[in-house]
Amino acid sequence: MKLWGGRFSKEESSSANEFNASIAFDQKLYRQDIRGSIAHARMLSKQGIIPQEEAELITSALCGILADIEDGKIEFTIENEDIHMNIESILTARIGAAGKRLHTARSRNDQVAVDFRLYLMDEIMDIVTLLGKLSSSLVSVAESNRDTVMPGYTHLQRAQPITLAYHLMAYFQMFRRDMGRFRDCYKRTDDLPLGSGALAGTTYDTDREFLARELGFSSVSENAMDSVSDRDFAIEFLSACSITMMHLSRFCEEMIVWSSSEFGFIEIDDAYSTGSSIMPQKKNPDMAELIRGKTGSVYGNLFTLLTIMKGLPLAYNKDMQEDKPPVFDAGDTVKSSVAIFTDMLDTMHVKADNMAQAAKRGFMNATDAADYLVSKGLPFRDCHEIIGKMVLYCIGKDKALEELSMEEMKDFSDKFENDIYDRISVRACIEAKRSQGSTSSESVAKMIENAKRLIAGDFSIDT
Repeated sequence: MKLWGGRFSKEESSSANEFNASIAFDQKLYRQDIRGSIAHARMLSKQGIIPQEEAELITSALCGILADIEDGKIEFTIENEDIHMNIESILTARIGAAGKRLHTARSRNDQVAVDFRLYLMDEIMDIVTLLGKLSSSLVSVAESNRDTVMPGYTHLQRAQPITLAYHLMAYFQMFRRDMGRFRDCYKRTDDLPLGSGALAGTTYDTDREFLARELGFSSVSENAMDSVSDRDFAIEFLSACSITMMHLSRFCEEMIVWSSSEFGFIEIDDAYSTGSSIMPQKKNPDMAELIRGKTGSVYGNLFTLLTIMKGLPLAYNKDMQEDKPPVFDAGDTVKSSVAIFTDMLDTMHVKADNMAQAAKRGFMNATDAADYLVSKGLPFRDCHEIIGKMVLYCIGKDKALEELSMEEMKDFSDKFENDIYDRISVRACIEAKRSQGSTSSESVAKMIENAKRLIAGDFSIDT
């Protein structure tokens, strides 16, 4: 008979039992479930709700169950529905009536809520650690490419010359924000729901502050109904996962494009590429493409949980059993994607000469040429028009701006002097940027030093 079967006159049908069971996925919470149960048993003993010797027996047996699960000696059953009832059934089979006392003053509603929060707190710390490693790799590759010149793009059209270091440090900022989102999510996950009961609290004289200390929570939830029905923390986690995957996907898209023959800016290491079953010459950036593809599934996980929760009345509803598969999948996907991307970045070969050659084409010094005329006293809009006409002229003559003679330049404006050639070289265009956050060597050096300080001191979660 089910642990909840006293009120029922007949057994659940086999098809309903299979449909209802969640053990196939929530068994992933076994460590957190046992951890929460041990804390609960100790609290019950401390408050005199169960005898101390029974609490010690329960604790010892739960530790044994944990060891047996880790050693692969226990098989969970669908008949016991979920991880909570599976562990409780095993516990009762091992120690008898004392095991039945464990569920005093709690419900599966607050039990699963605390398990889920404990699990996500661990997941968040793992993801932040992985993002910290990726950020360190970004800084390392950027530092090695401070002088690697490349085209900067808008609309995937060559726009202005920059350095690869500058480009990479833009992604550093994205992943820095991602880490901040996960840390913020951790703060709102770090709120103990255990002790809330099914929805209205309990008649027993419990000590929830004790439970919080035992389980490492920094606060205790204030409203029992909210405690068991809230999944905002999981939605927020999925949102942070989705944004992180979006950033990875954007970076992967660039690596895919850059590694093509048409660009030839980088080569992805063989260890992170695959070949073709029919075309012997192919080297495909499959790891980058997979990360880009997996981003869509993480987005789907976010929308899955938002949709599950959108119409639920208070408090707990069985729909919420479906909260865990999307969260488990998203967490696993983010962790594997960040790890494989970091390795791919670390082993990437930069073709600096190809990048430099590309930076010399596409009139990327046009804005600097316009700024030169501004320095001679002309309004920027007039300068913009003059340089635009010069670019059109150069296209017709198959020339670059810096290849025009002074005579040709003066046909467009008598403000041009010989110093224009120094002002519109690729390196000069880069170094001329003086605003904070620009692509100049001095600015990028500050970015890298700031990043190193952040990595050394701030990329962690205080618990």
